[in-house]
Amino acid sequence: MLDRPAPTPPLPPLTPAARRGLLLAAGMVLLAVILGAWGLWQVVGQGSGDDQPTQAQLQALQSRLDAMEQRNATLARSDQISRDANRDLQGALAERDEEVSGLRADVAFYERFVGATAQRRGLAVHELQLQAQTVEAWRFTATLTQNINRGAVNAGQLMLSVEGTRDGKLQKLGWQALRQPGAPGIPYSFKYFQQVEGDLVLPAGFKPVRVVARLVPKNGPAVEQSFAWKDAVVGAVEAGA
Repeated sequence: MLDRPAPTPPLPPLTPAARRGLLLAAGMVLLAVILGAWGLWQVVGQGSGDDQPTQAQLQALQSRLDAMEQRNATLARSDQISRDANRDLQGALAERDEEVSGLRADVAFYERFVGATAQRRGLAVHELQLQAQTVEAWRFTATLTQNINRGAVNAGQLMLSVEGTRDGKLQKLGWQALRQPGAPGIPYSFKYFQQVEGDLVLPAGFKPVRVVARLVPKNGPAVEQSFAWKDAVVGAVEAGA
């Protein structure tokens, strides 16, 4: 006959304190599960919704960038327009200043010869200017003046001669050599002042040093004035240099 195991004695009943402890532990586990599920939902839910706000932000930033680039381009264009306008204005002001200076010089020139206090001067070459056309060809402009005979017309001819060197030797070229054989002088006729112009040609290898202007009036003695070539030259390098 087999021996039977002794029956397991029954567990003692839980005390009220143990029952409360067990319920509290079960509640804490359930709360932990609930909180974990909520956190997971927050992560997953917010992660799945991040794409749309980010795209909207990118679009907003792109719009701001486009607006700023457009504004920058507009400002740059406005600045360029202002610079161009300012440059044109400065050029116009410079031209006006030059015109004013020229007018003042003209007024001073006129007052010198026709003003009430002007000093009496006879027939003279007030200024002589030379401008190169080619290496040998030159254009001259002579300003003739007089105010000693007010109201009287002075008429005559202007002729030039040039002194210089050629092949190491001094040489003087007369009017006929500078123009052509038989060429008449440049005629003039004025009361107070007049500008006369003409051309002259230097021979190759000739180095000019001085130019002499000779006025031959119809009435009265001839008048001669000399000018240093380098001082008379304007807007060009002197020939032979």
